[in-house]
Amino acid sequence: MSREATITTVEAVLAEARAEIERFTPLQADAAQAEGDLLIDIRPLEQRRRDGLVPGAAVVERNVLEWRLDPKGEHRNPALARLDCRVILICDEGYQSSLAAATLVRFGLAAGDVIGGVQAWYAAGLPLEEAAVEEPVA
Repeated sequence: MSREATITTVEAVLAEARAEIERFTPLQADAAQAEGDLLIDIRPLEQRRRDGLVPGAAVVERNVLEWRLDPKGEHRNPALARLDCRVILICDEGYQSSLAAATLVRFGLAAGDVIGGVQAWYAAGLPLEEAAVEEPVA
């Protein structure tokens, strides 16, 4: 097989990822969190400072997400790397979260993401809290 036969695009990878996950509107994600699903904010500190925190969401930055949510990994966060509930990821606009959620599905987690991310959360009139200078990260 030639190398050109394996070349893809980010749009194709994103479409494949989204076909593997459950997607939530901001209102659906808020309701799911209220019912016990885990909402995890994967944005970097500068975006959390700029736009605020999603109330009740755990913070696990994208660069360590797989290590914290691998249920069998030695660096997992046991409170988050759970097979008994859904994990809903939120990023800034809903792209990184889709790709990351598809990876979590490969770990056996029921994972999804918020359509439109924090920008859609804010546009839907849902609350955001001011970020502390150094808030805790899972």
